[in-house]
Amino acid sequence: MSAPKTIVILGGGVGGVVAARELRKRLPRQHRVLLVDREREHLFAPSLLWLMVGLREADSIKRPLERLERKGIEVRLGEVEKIDPEARRVTVAGETLEADYIIVTLGAELAPETVPGLQDAGHDFYTQSGAEGLRAALESTRKGRIVVLTAAPAYKCPAAPYEAALLIDADLRKRGLRDAVTVEVYAAEPGPMGVAGPEMSGAVKQLLEAKGIPYHPEHQVKTVDATARRLEFANGAHADFDLLAYVPPHRAPRVVRESGLASESGWISVDRHTLETRFAGVYAIGDVVSIPLKLGKPLPKAGVFAHGQAVVVAKNIASVIAGRAAGERFNGHGECFIEVGGGKAGFGAGDFYAEPKPLLTVRAPSWRLHLGKVLFEKLWLYTRL
Repeated sequence: MSAPKTIVILGGGVGGVVAARELRKRLPRQHRVLLVDREREHLFAPSLLWLMVGLREADSIKRPLERLERKGIEVRLGEVEKIDPEARRVTVAGETLEADYIIVTLGAELAPETVPGLQDAGHDFYTQSGAEGLRAALESTRKGRIVVLTAAPAYKCPAAPYEAALLIDADLRKRGLRDAVTVEVYAAEPGPMGVAGPEMSGAVKQLLEAKGIPYHPEHQVKTVDATARRLEFANGAHADFDLLAYVPPHRAPRVVRESGLASESGWISVDRHTLETRFAGVYAIGDVVSIPLKLGKPLPKAGVFAHGQAVVVAKNIASVIAGRAAGERFNGHGECFIEVGGGKAGFGAGDFYAEPKPLLTVRAPSWRLHLGKVLFEKLWLYTRL
């Protein structure tokens, strides 16, 4: 029997929860599985889009992380203040935690303040407070122009801003206001979901066109005038709005940037198959990592990849502790529902590691696929926590 080991998981999002559960399932109880997060509750982020248009309440898409303790997983609440990857030591709320293995899954930090005026001018629907604020603003909107903006070319959940535009469109139609309110998308990237390949990108464009939602690619926002309600772009263009819904710029959390884990990309570099960092016994998964693909873009930041990576890392750590070879490999496969409103959703899935470009299949929107997404939400909230 191997000596007792301690695995510290930093972050209680999708990757952290899956890693903790998989490790606990595979390791004898003398080994500690400790999950750290600053938030008391786990928020199922994909459902923020439904919260945004009144199809969910916040309490229905959150679960206490403490529930994991019933599974034999220790939960430590507090801010991660320092990571020493070489010594495998972490400081949480002033307390030092020693680890045999560390899994960093702290996600991406949202940084709207990096675009002058953005934070004061609109609503960030990637957070609970932002989605709730946008919901209230939408409920009071009767006419005018709604702009959905991506403030940087790369962000987590690449489908989300396009889903947001389509769900806002559907909400306005349901309320009989679509003729009085225009919806437009301004994107920093050259095409929707470009990392998923031209077929997926083209399919999303068609969804927008079918609903009369103009799409303006390659518009990198420079400044936002909250008083005049005007966006100024780096290409010299500008756009006025009455209501602004935005995806803010992302960056690695400060504690990661200061730890020596981040590479020149600003994110953590890992082995694309094992998720090992350059430090022995330290792994990183999910939104905090950058995995370059052949087509020149990084693997998208999405929960489905964090989930798959967490399983691989947990199985490999458990194997090594048991004295076996670490043989699991992450293969780059992923999938994504695309909500289009009206009780329908599309779906894309495939191999993002395929070369020279990701190889995906796309399914047209249907009510069955929407029900599939609803079922996934319920399974996650009621079986994972």
